[in-house]
Amino acid sequence: MDPDSVADVERVPHGSSDDPDVLDLSANVNPRVPEGSREVYAAAFDDARSYPDDGYPVFRAAAADYVGCEADAVVPTAGGLAAIRLAIGVTVSPGDPVLIPYPSFGEYAREVRLAGGVPDLVPHDELLDCDPAGHAMAIVCTPNNPTGDLPGADELATFADRCDSAGCVLLADEAFLGFTERDSLARAGRDNVVVARSLTKLFGLPGLRAGFAVADGDLRERLRTARPTWSLGGPAAAVGAHAMRDAAFVAETRDRVAREREHLRDGLEARGFDVRPSEAPFLLCDASGLRKGDIEGTDGSTVEGTDGPNVDGTNGAVVDTLLNGCRERAVVLRDARTFRGLETHVRVAVRDRGSTDRLLAVLDEVL
Repeated sequence: MDPDSVADVERVPHGSSDDPDVLDLSANVNPRVPEGSREVYAAAFDDARSYPDDGYPVFRAAAADYVGCEADAVVPTAGGLAAIRLAIGVTVSPGDPVLIPYPSFGEYAREVRLAGGVPDLVPHDELLDCDPAGHAMAIVCTPNNPTGDLPGADELATFADRCDSAGCVLLADEAFLGFTERDSLARAGRDNVVVARSLTKLFGLPGLRAGFAVADGDLRERLRTARPTWSLGGPAAAVGAHAMRDAAFVAETRDRVAREREHLRDGLEARGFDVRPSEAPFLLCDASGLRKGDIEGTDGSTVEGTDGPNVDGTNGAVVDTLLNGCRERAVVLRDARTFRGLETHVRVAVRDRGSTDRLLAVLDEVL
C-alpha cells in the first residue's frame, strides 16, 4: 500500500442490509449453508483459544480439490477481497497502470489506487480485446459483477497468454464462478495468473471472511511471503474446508440458482424490466423502460414510466422511487447506479422461490 495515495481514496458503496426484518436482495449470498457448518464452527471454538496452524494444511487441501490445483498453490486469506488486495500489493507499484473492467466490482480500482497504481478503466466486454502491454496487471471478474456475463474459456485463455507475453499479471476474481460449471483458471497453473476465490457467496457465509488466492511460480512465492501470518482464523478455516468438501451442496446450489434465475427473469421482464443475460446469482435490470404505469413512491407521489433512456433526470427518479417503494414494503434491491456507467439500473439477487414471488408481489404494488 502506498501511504501517499491513501488520503485520496474513498470507500466503495456495496449492497447488503443488516435489518433482519427485510428481504435483502441487494447482496448476492446463498440463502443456504452446507449442512453441519454450525456444528463445525462450534467444534472449532476451543481451537480459537490458540493461534491457528499457519500452514493451514486441511484448508489448503480442501481448496485445492475444490478448484483443481495443487495444495502448494493455495494461499489462505480472510475472504476474496483480501486475496485481491494481496495480489495487487505484490504486483502494482506507484504509477503502474492496471486494466480494470467497468461496470464491475468497485474495489478493484480502489485497491489499485491504494497501491499508488493508475486504473485504466475499459468496458468489461472489451477488456479481453485490450493490449496488456505496458500494464502491470489486468483484472477480470468471472462472471462479471454486476452484469453477470462470463467470457468464453478459450477467449480468457488467449488473453492470459497475451498477458504473459507482455509481462502483465492477470488477476481473475472468481467470486461467482462456483455457481457455474466452468473450470477455475487455477487449473491451468499459469505463472502470470493469480486467482482470487471467496467462500462468501456460494456457501452463504459472508461474515466468516474466508477465501484464498491461487498462484504458481514467483507469484506464488511473493504471495506467500507477503501474506499476513495467521491470515485466516481457525474457525473460518475449519468451516471453509468443510464447505468446500460438500460437492452435493455445490451441485444443488448450481441447479437451484439456474432454475430460480429463470423464474426471476421471467417475472421481471413481464413487469417491464430489461434484464441482462447472466451466469451469476443475480440479474442486472434496466428500469428506464418501465411502461406498466406510474411507479408509486412511499409518499404517494408517482414517477411516470418512460419510453427509454433520457438525460433530464427522469430515469434517476424512476430508480429512486422504485427502490424506495420496495424498501417501504421491506424488500431491498441493489442500487446499481453506484457502478460506473449504469444510470438506470438495479441489481436483484437470486434467492429461492418464496423470495422471488414476494418480490414480484411487491413490484405489482409498486408499479
